[in-house]
Amino acid sequence: METVAACRSVQVVDGITSMAISSPRVGNVGPSSAFFGNAGVFERSKSGSVRMQRKRVVVEAKIREIFMPALSSTMTEGKIVSWVKSEGDKLNKGESVVVVESDKADMDVETFYNGYLACIVVGEGEVAPVGAAIGLLAESEEEIAEAKAKAGGASAPAPAAAAPPSAVEQAAVAPAPPAPATPPPVISAPAPAVVSSHPAAEGGRIVATPYAKKLAKQHKVDLATITGSGPLGRIVSQDVEAAAGIATAAPVAAAPVAPPSAPPAAVSQKSVPPPAPAQAIVPGTTVPFTSMQNGVARNMVESLNVPTFRVGYTITTTALDALYKQVKSKGVTMTALLAKAAALALAKHPIVNASCKDGKSFTYNSNINIAVAVAMDGGLLTPVLQDADKVDIYSLSRKWKELVGKARAKQLTPAEYNSGTFTLSNLGMFGVDRFDAILPPNTGAIMAVGASQPTVVATKDGLFGVKNQMQVNVTADHRIIYGGDLAEFLQTFAAICEDPKDLVL
Repeated sequence: METVAACRSVQVVDGITSMAISSPRVGNVGPSSAFFGNAGVFERSKSGSVRMQRKRVVVEAKIREIFMPALSSTMTEGKIVSWVKSEGDKLNKGESVVVVESDKADMDVETFYNGYLACIVVGEGEVAPVGAAIGLLAESEEEIAEAKAKAGGASAPAPAAAAPPSAVEQAAVAPAPPAPATPPPVISAPAPAVVSSHPAAEGGRIVATPYAKKLAKQHKVDLATITGSGPLGRIVSQDVEAAAGIATAAPVAAAPVAPPSAPPAAVSQKSVPPPAPAQAIVPGTTVPFTSMQNGVARNMVESLNVPTFRVGYTITTTALDALYKQVKSKGVTMTALLAKAAALALAKHPIVNASCKDGKSFTYNSNINIAVAVAMDGGLLTPVLQDADKVDIYSLSRKWKELVGKARAKQLTPAEYNSGTFTLSNLGMFGVDRFDAILPPNTGAIMAVGASQPTVVATKDGLFGVKNQMQVNVTADHRIIYGGDLAEFLQTFAAICEDPKDLVL
């Protein structure tokens, strides 16, 4: 006979209740104690399954944790942009609670339960790993005080040394065993900061936010010597910056001052861009990566694992430029024309639209989704024109304008930035004549497009003439695409651009 602490699912078969053991999480919000409470004694059968005889006992937790969600496949940590709700506010299922900045966009995080926002664990402007607790949700007003007490207890288990969060920290959040992959739910400073009159290191324990620990490690600051200014004496990033003599990062943390009433989610999301431009560049300072820069860096490093090669091609664009002048007044962009041309060429050469994700096989993607690189302040995004081969250039242009607006406002949904099967990077508007692009992970090819420029060329009769030409270079995954494949694809792409009548059909 064995005692089981937490369960994943319950199924009744012939009067016997079977329970599968796992973490008690449910979606983005999970209980801080076991979702299935003290269910009694379970018996492990010879087959290894765990069963409880006769009765089914399910005890729902009254206090739940709001976890930092994974908003993209590359996200490892997120930054709290703003809390839409304040401590003590009543919450309804499906209502936005907090706006989180990922490496790609800002997203509203909704609650899966009715209740009250009992405690803000990670304050605005602070960073937490994916899976860490960022807030506590109480079932009733009477349990708010209990939730705050749990939050106070959860902040204790960090060791005295300034070490990165570990599994020991996350164990203090709840008596139930957490999932092994759950990062540490360490407490951060909510908006109404309470100044502590005692150092954060009491009894050999240090209470600090994840971002504060990260800064302390980076700048070699001993957390034991710092007096925290956060709630219950917690050390926040501003305390570490002050101890390290860092002045440039301080203005960013001004965001945690919460307004008297909860702003709507859309307003809070639009407040994202100002902090970065407000920072003056100070020579000699070291600046941590933003969430977006972290995402770009991870992707670039991951790309090093893919064997790539490059093929270039010179395309005469006189006819394409003439078409663009005709349709520009109707809102058509050159990006839409190039994306459409690439999509039509990919339809004839599906191997260039394929992708290899496991290193052992590749997939002929059923859709032709053109991702187009867009420069952002401090980063890069690739909004996706989905099914570009099936959409006319006018609709593509309208969609592209919409995507660019959402990208600059950091409002793209995951499907709008991570579904690309082929990538287009255009620096022609800057006068760049040629360049190479790095292949994004999990795609087969990326095309780098240079500027269309008047070029002196030899004519068929042996004389000289002037034609508009542009250089394109394609970087491809050599595990699935070969030189002949790219050469044939580029021939087709060039033919479409040089005789672009198919683009307006």
